[in-house]
Amino acid sequence: MKKINLLATAALCLSFLLPKSEACTRVVYKGPDNLVITARSMDWKDEIAANLWAFPRNMKRSGNVGPTSIEWTSKYGSVITSAWDIATTDGINEKGLVANILWLVESEYAKFNPATGEKGLTISAWAQYVLDNFATVDEAVKHLAKKDFVIVSDYIPGSDKFATLHLSISDATGDNAIFEYIDGKLNIHHSPSYTVMTNSPTFDKQLAIDGYWQGIPGTIMLPGTNRAADRFVRAAYYIDAIPQTTNTREAVASVFSVIRNCSVPFGISSPTEPNISSTRWRSVSDQKNLTYYFETVLTPNTFWVDLKKMDFSSTASVKKLDLSNNQTYDGEVSKDFKNAKAFTFLGI
Repeated sequence: MKKINLLATAALCLSFLLPKSEACTRVVYKGPDNLVITARSMDWKDEIAANLWAFPRNMKRSGNVGPTSIEWTSKYGSVITSAWDIATTDGINEKGLVANILWLVESEYAKFNPATGEKGLTISAWAQYVLDNFATVDEAVKHLAKKDFVIVSDYIPGSDKFATLHLSISDATGDNAIFEYIDGKLNIHHSPSYTVMTNSPTFDKQLAIDGYWQGIPGTIMLPGTNRAADRFVRAAYYIDAIPQTTNTREAVASVFSVIRNCSVPFGISSPTEPNISSTRWRSVSDQKNLTYYFETVLTPNTFWVDLKKMDFSSTASVKKLDLSNNQTYDGEVSKDFKNAKAFTFLGI
């Protein structure tokens, strides 16, 4: 009993040292027979107008930051979730690469100077750029490490909140990478072992916190608050504790249970911690079987998209699954996507 009390006291002291942050969680499960599943929760203080989109190959894109914007043509089709139809926040491409954008208050991007011809990419298209261009984490890391362009951020429309984000990616082999801009410099954390990410602190400090908790058996005590560091610890413990199984249905259910455990109950807010935010939606990407699962807190069902049933050919239309007005879907929904004009990424 004395040992447990000491552990609890140490954990409580540590929690007071950690900064407050917007609340999102991302976790990767690696099972037998090359089963890789990435899950994330999207937490925000206000309602996020989300829709699902299917983008084909051969789409011409722009970084949307003026005359020196980077330009590219998509190599791979993808299914993504948009925020307010101005940004890609989450998604999976046809090669099983997954990209997730999360909040990181410590982010500080390099100064964008188009007068020198410097190339730029709006932060709202950061995740989409990766999904469009790369099949593996290693490909993305090698390319982005060249720093051929800078990420350009701006204020979220209708708010005084400057968008400070970091990017995580995972692929069908189980490789992982985290991209963070700190003091204007790009930090890349690349390892198959980087299976969990939350918000603050920066990822190197998240790893240090995880190292501290490795010495405390999860069966004795786990931190239970909504704070980013506590969610990191719970996600790291549970993703390793759930069953290793080749049964896809059971594995997906287990991963959903982990990301739900790390979610913030709907309607939760704190006047003393205004950045604790309710979970709005969750996604789970099966990267082996190319299936994208999705659920929102205001609809009763989990539904999914079988990417193998989507047409990603260069002649295919952009398609949208409308989630406005709490539209409710059930089961596999590829047939419910409708032709639509692609949204424009918010730029400057």
